[in-house]
Amino acid sequence: MSFDWVWKSAFLVLVGIVLLRAAGRKPLSQMSIAPAVIMISIGTTIVQPIANHHLWIAIGSAVMFILTLLAVDWLELKSNRFERLVRGGSKIIIENGQIHEANLRKLRHSVDQIEMQLRNLGISSLSEVERATLEPNGLIGYQLTRRARPATVGDLEDLLLKHLPAAAGPAELFDEVSRQGHGSRSVDPKLQ
Repeated sequence: MSFDWVWKSAFLVLVGIVLLRAAGRKPLSQMSIAPAVIMISIGTTIVQPIANHHLWIAIGSAVMFILTLLAVDWLELKSNRFERLVRGGSKIIIENGQIHEANLRKLRHSVDQIEMQLRNLGISSLSEVERATLEPNGLIGYQLTRRARPATVGDLEDLLLKHLPAAAGPAELFDEVSRQGHGSRSVDPKLQ
């Protein structure tokens, strides 16, 4: 019994790793259709030589697949039209809290799938969503309504300055430490 298949298998795995590293590190879920098909083809091609005894032809085919993938990636970077052709574009699926069911049908997504993804994003109601798009990678991009957006540090600072003008300049505490004193403000001796 010949054990050539052992070293061929190990060699093909190593070649596959090197070729896939050269192709990039995108997860399959973030690939467009063309790179996903190429990656699946590489996997199928790498397995074939063990049964058919054509090791170098399989490696050559895998190299050609990777070169094609790199060419597609390069063309996507250089041409917006080619990128839209290969990847597609973002589609609006929610606007002003209303689902665009016609767009969902075109994208072959159900309302339940979209609601599940929104819940995973921490959105509990469609009325909180001003606009949402389904991106080419299958993820949802969204903009919350003004009322549903979380408060930012800037919002809180503006609110504090509006209602507590004496609270201006949160860095003053650190200035006191660096100056070793309280500056022009008088401080009750009992507090020192």
